[in-house]
Amino acid sequence: MKKELKEQTENVKKKVRNLGPLKIILLLLLAAGTICSYVFHDRIFPADSVFNRGITDSEFLNGLLAIVPKLIQAVRIITIVLVITSIVLAILNTVFHKNQRQITVIRLINNLVKCVVAIALVISVLAIWGIDTTALITGAGVVTLIVGLGMQSLISDVVAGLFIVFENEFNVGDIVTINGFRGTVVSIGIRTTKLEALGDIKIINNSDIRGILNQTINPSVAKSLIDIEYGESLERVEEIIKTKLPEVKIEGVHGEICYDGVATLGASGVTLQFTANCYEGDIFSVQREMNKRLKLMFDENGVGIPFNQLVVHMPKEENGNKKKSK
Repeated sequence: MKKELKEQTENVKKKVRNLGPLKIILLLLLAAGTICSYVFHDRIFPADSVFNRGITDSEFLNGLLAIVPKLIQAVRIITIVLVITSIVLAILNTVFHKNQRQITVIRLINNLVKCVVAIALVISVLAIWGIDTTALITGAGVVTLIVGLGMQSLISDVVAGLFIVFENEFNVGDIVTINGFRGTVVSIGIRTTKLEALGDIKIINNSDIRGILNQTINPSVAKSLIDIEYGESLERVEEIIKTKLPEVKIEGVHGEICYDGVATLGASGVTLQFTANCYEGDIFSVQREMNKRLKLMFDENGVGIPFNQLVVHMPKEENGNKKKSK
C-alpha cells in the first residue's frame, strides 16, 4: 500500500517536472507582459492614449488599435487567475498526498476548480469586451434549468460522485469489484469512475455503481488447496506440515502461512487447505508461490500428490467365450 502510494506521489512530481520548456516560457512571457501592463497602465488604458485617440486616418486601423487595451486586459486577467490557480493546486497536490483518501479528494477538487475557473474566465473576458454578463448569467440560469430537466442522468452522476468521495466508500488506488468488474481505481471524476485491470480501463457512470466490493480495506486471504494420496498417513503429513511449514517464507504474506486442515475428501485424494493474509494486489502472485513452495515441501518429505487415474477392465477368455471381468 505504502509502496503504491509513493509511486503515485512520484508520478505527480514527474508530471510537474515534465511541463515542458515551451509551457514554462509561455507562462513567463505572459507574466512579464502582465507586469508591463501594470507598469505602463497610464499610457495604455486612458482615453487619450495612443490606442484610444485615433492617430491614423483609417477607421479600420484605429479600430484595431482600440482593441489592444481590451486584449491586454483579457490576457492580464487570464494570466493572474491561471498563475494563482496553478500555485494553489500545486501546493494542495504537494501537501495532501499522504494517503489515498487525500489523493481522491484532491483530484476531485482539481476537476471542480478547473471547471469553475474556466467559467469565471469566460465571464470576465466577455465583461471586458462590453458584453452584459448580468443578462448572460441570468439567461444561463434559465437555460441551465431547462437543460437540467433533460439531463437528469448527468446530474445523478455528479451527485453520486460527490457522495462516493465524501462518504469514503473507496479511494483512488483501491482494488474494488463494481458490477462484476474487478480492478484498481484509477480516478474518481465528477461524472465517471475509471477502473484498470490488466491494461484495460473500465469507465463506469457514478450513478450506475451498485454493490461495491472494496477489497483493500482489510487484508485479503490467499488460499491454496493441495491433495495428498489416500494411502498417505494423515497424522504423518500433518506432523511434517507442523515442522516444515513455519520455514516457508513468501514475499507479500503478512504473518505466517496457516494450515486449516482437511477441506474435502476428493475422488482421488484428500484435499488440504492452506491460507495466508496478504494485500489484495498481491493475492494471485502469493497463491502461485504458495502452490509452488508447498509442492516442493511435500516432494522433499516424500508426500505423494495424486493425479487422476482411469481404471480399464479388459475382458478375459473362459472356455472359448469372452467374459467381462467384474
